[in-house]
Amino acid sequence: MGEAAPGGWEDKAARGLAFLRRRLNGEYEVDEFGFDPDLNDSVLMNVLRPLYEKYFRVEVSGIENVPADGGALIVANHSGTVPVDALMTQVALLDHHPARRHLRMLAADLVFTLPFVGELSRKMGHTLACNPDAERLLRGGEVVAVFPEGFKGVGKPFSQRYRLQRFGRGGFVSAALRTGVPIVPVSIVGAEEIYPKLADLKPLARLLGLPYFPITPTFPLLGPLGLVPLPTKWHIAFGEPIPTTGYEPGAADDPMLVFDLTDRVRETIQDTLYQLLLQRRSVFF
Repeated sequence: MGEAAPGGWEDKAARGLAFLRRRLNGEYEVDEFGFDPDLNDSVLMNVLRPLYEKYFRVEVSGIENVPADGGALIVANHSGTVPVDALMTQVALLDHHPARRHLRMLAADLVFTLPFVGELSRKMGHTLACNPDAERLLRGGEVVAVFPEGFKGVGKPFSQRYRLQRFGRGGFVSAALRTGVPIVPVSIVGAEEIYPKLADLKPLARLLGLPYFPITPTFPLLGPLGLVPLPTKWHIAFGEPIPTTGYEPGAADDPMLVFDLTDRVRETIQDTLYQLLLQRRSVFF
């Protein structure tokens, strides 16, 4: 009998047993934010990987713009009704960056109030979208991701697809200036069409404590089947880093400078989105 091919069932079984042995022996670490890299890399990313590789067939460009070590701030557009784009960006950094970098995402408070989801998010390395947490991670040499549009972006109507919403007051720029890390603008095409939001049941959203309750072509019409995202073709483009060093002390407290840098990042992402859309042959291929 021949040997099992690399990545075959025997190899997967061996890695699975090694993972279980580490868990049983307590040979793993969890950081102060709750991030469990062993669980994330060995289990959670394996769950997301088929979506990334086979379903959305994500194409990545410019990933070398993310530094191989030290802190960096990823700033990306947000869309899709359900924030799958953040998870696919996390897979991209781990699987395709030469240094296999972990992406530490800043998420809204709502994420951490949801049963199971909040705990799972912590295990994956996510934390609250606040400057103190962001700055601690950046000073610790982590790659941190922020989606400044927030719920305004992920929950916008399908008619406004690929039009960036407001970026808020630029808190992410202040965090980057205080820690001296580069800002890497990221543009994601494909996520807008996975759940085309046609309407919003606002009374039901308020009742459930949600920012919106979407109506799509398939949900709630098809029931649970309507929760299956459409198999769009994705492209995640990592732009050239914008340096934040060289500014005078206290630059993070200069509102005009923060506004200018925020606007520069936003325009870079928007322009890249338009370029990618012009190059796209089809939503699905």
